[in-house]
Amino acid sequence: MHAKSLMVQGTGSHVGKSILVTALCRIFAQDGYRVCPFKAQNMALNSCVVKGGGEIGWAQFAQAEAAGVEPTVDMNPILLKPSGDCGSQVIIHGRPIGNMSAREYYRYRGGALDAVMKSFNTLASKYEVIVIEGAGSPAEINLKSNDIVNMKIAELTNAPVLLLSDIDRGGVFAWLVGTMELLTEEERERIKGIVINKFRGDITLLESGLHLLEERVKRPVIGVIPYFRDIKIYDEDSVSLDERNARGIVDNGLDIVVVRLPRISNFTDFIPLEESEGVRLRYVEGEGDFGNPDLVIIPGTKNTLEDMVFLKNSGIAQKILKSQERGIQIIGICGGFQILGKEIHDPSGVESGYKKVDGLGLIDAVTVMEREKVTNQVRAIGLDTLDFLNEGDEISGYEIHMGQTRLSGTARPLFKIIERDGNKVSLLDGATVKNGQIIGTYIHGLFDNDRFRNKLIASLMKKKGTRPMQVEGCAHIAKKEENYNKLADIVRKNLDMKFIKDLIK
Repeated sequence: MHAKSLMVQGTGSHVGKSILVTALCRIFAQDGYRVCPFKAQNMALNSCVVKGGGEIGWAQFAQAEAAGVEPTVDMNPILLKPSGDCGSQVIIHGRPIGNMSAREYYRYRGGALDAVMKSFNTLASKYEVIVIEGAGSPAEINLKSNDIVNMKIAELTNAPVLLLSDIDRGGVFAWLVGTMELLTEEERERIKGIVINKFRGDITLLESGLHLLEERVKRPVIGVIPYFRDIKIYDEDSVSLDERNARGIVDNGLDIVVVRLPRISNFTDFIPLEESEGVRLRYVEGEGDFGNPDLVIIPGTKNTLEDMVFLKNSGIAQKILKSQERGIQIIGICGGFQILGKEIHDPSGVESGYKKVDGLGLIDAVTVMEREKVTNQVRAIGLDTLDFLNEGDEISGYEIHMGQTRLSGTARPLFKIIERDGNKVSLLDGATVKNGQIIGTYIHGLFDNDRFRNKLIASLMKKKGTRPMQVEGCAHIAKKEENYNKLADIVRKNLDMKFIKDLIK
């Protein structure tokens, strides 16, 4: 078997490339194709761990779910995780090889491209169709000589390209024409069709513009995808957090605050809470937005020490401490767990130039950053009986962290990890203090566990005096499947799938 390939490139970031690839993966799977996603290089702080412990971008993980196949590191062979303004951790085939500046990474380009093509050829031997996602724009003329994710990949994989743009931002025609103008003739030849995303209103008012666009770029517009809000698909771009914050307040419901750290990672952890009935989830980055929440969550971060400094300077640290004094539930995930402790040490400069930063001091714990990264899929059981966790309750998730945390004083472990990547283990994780009012854990995907999430929400509602929701039901995996199918339906209705299938024959 050698797969046919199809590529989605965009006029810019956050125009909907990941979502369109997800939809196409589900459509091809529904139509009986063995299909998988591929993105040569992804820059994202939202990542997930696949079987074997490798790390890939969340978008490719979700796209594989939509395709109905097991996610692997070959679907995202290069993952860049920014650790500051000028450098990133470079992850090749799921494993970090070090931190590099942009110039250092460009010098490494040859080795990176070899890794990309090795992964693509592995997938091409196993699948019938590979749907490839580009990154940013192919018309970034200052970066084209070092491209290993857009037109270079289309060339090496002989992939026809769909060019996607977002009309909701305005200027869609100039964006599309300008992109085509900045491509070489050979690159333009690879673009076979235009797709416009996030359209609102009367489509007949757009038609004259579409005809003029087709005449100008000599390419057909093969689809206009309508704007939708009711289909929730994982989005790894932090720009999407602004859209989520725009949603309305839930009357008599729970107000959950996630601190929007400057280097927030894996905010996909909280989408199951956002989807839960009677919950409004907000991301806050200033003390004036904090309000009086029922639950405060400190998320993961790619730079725990610098983000702890941000919390102090922004005034949010004081807001969290005041919430704790009022008895508000506080949860820290991964870097957020480290922030809840007394001290964070980075003697080798793994994350930043700070050697030591004081944490919030809500958990008797000290974290030391280490060079070796921990990445595993895990199963764990509860070690304590809390309002939302019974001793022996099982959860599953994944670990992605650089530090090791040591407990002392009143802090007790929260979970015992009983399985890592399919191997039986017995390891302690997390911490709980004040009878569960404050908890921390290294386990991402905690709220994907229906029983844990629903019992937590019921506990918070009871404490607030509102009607507790039923613990049963609200199956997150079933909701995800429903959303993938809804997404496929709306894209299938508004995209010329015959045109696309003819491209890959």
